Amino acid sequence: MIARPTRSDWLLLLALGFMWGTSYVFIKLGVQTLETFTLIAFRLGIGFLVLATVVAIAREPLPRNPRTYVHLVVMAVINIVIPFTLITFAEQSVESALAAILNGAVPLVVIVLAALVFHDEPITVNRLIGLVVGYAGVIVLVSRGLTGGTDEAAFIGELALLGSTVAYGVGAVYSRHTIRGLRPMIPAVFQVGIAFLMVAALALTLENPLGVAWNLDAAVSVLWLGVLGSGLAYLVNFRLLSRIGATRTSLVAYLLPVFGITAGVLMFNEQIDARVLLGTALVFGGVALVNSRRGERRLFGRRETTATTN
Repeated sequence: MIARPTRSDWLLLLALGFMWGTSYVFIKLGVQTLETFTLIAFRLGIGFLVLATVVAIAREPLPRNPRTYVHLVVMAVINIVIPFTLITFAEQSVESALAAILNGAVPLVVIVLAALVFHDEPITVNRLIGLVVGYAGVIVLVSRGLTGGTDEAAFIGELALLGSTVAYGVGAVYSRHTIRGLRPMIPAVFQVGIAFLMVAALALTLENPLGVAWNLDAAVSVLWLGVLGSGLAYLVNFRLLSRIGATRTSLVAYLLPVFGITAGVLMFNEQIDARVLLGTALVFGGVALVNSRRGERRLFGRRETTATTN
């Protein structure tokens, strides 16, 4: 069973929001110099070194069940390779603030999937209403592309961001379902390490990562994304998943747009128009309703199975 969040859990959630929320602007900074897989490979390499160091110092025991490693490979693909690729590709044509906002809709994916998998995270009245409101916000955010009001590259980027949001939602539920009994450091280090090997192979095959002409922007981007976004953030994420569940951990989505928009305005002078404000408000409102204590009458969800004895 999941626990009610403590003060330290909320502080960790705030830290996670900062690390992941500011990542979008540093991805935007990095793609100006580095190609997609090259940027991802370097950030994951640094993140793996951070996590491996923590695991080595803590002398964490490794899993003995071979099936665990299969789950970790799947998690690496769903939680990292797919969404990182889609987000990094998208930010070549989409502003970092919009990337943060659209990924803020992750809880709207999680609540549906979690209700199908976990008996303690059902869809309730408030969550259903929040789902409708939140997805209305997503539609508003991409409405310019739907009506032909933006260039094709930007619209494809927005679709890629929606794909990354779905991947994160699936990954959050899959992670909670399969990492029970593991200390947070273990899925974090293996997930990042496996993803690094996959993306590094893609970078070496499709790009020229060894021939990068490094500059200060690229170096700062890779270091920030590696140490925080791909290292410490995953330690915090898996700790929260194991303690407070997939739905409450996905509350980090509240914070992604806040930190993402602020960083985008400060670093790139990104403009926030009425459409973005309305869409963000609807997404925020939807996520707020999802986690409201009012309207918690159960509508749908997996029932808890009880063992019977003769």
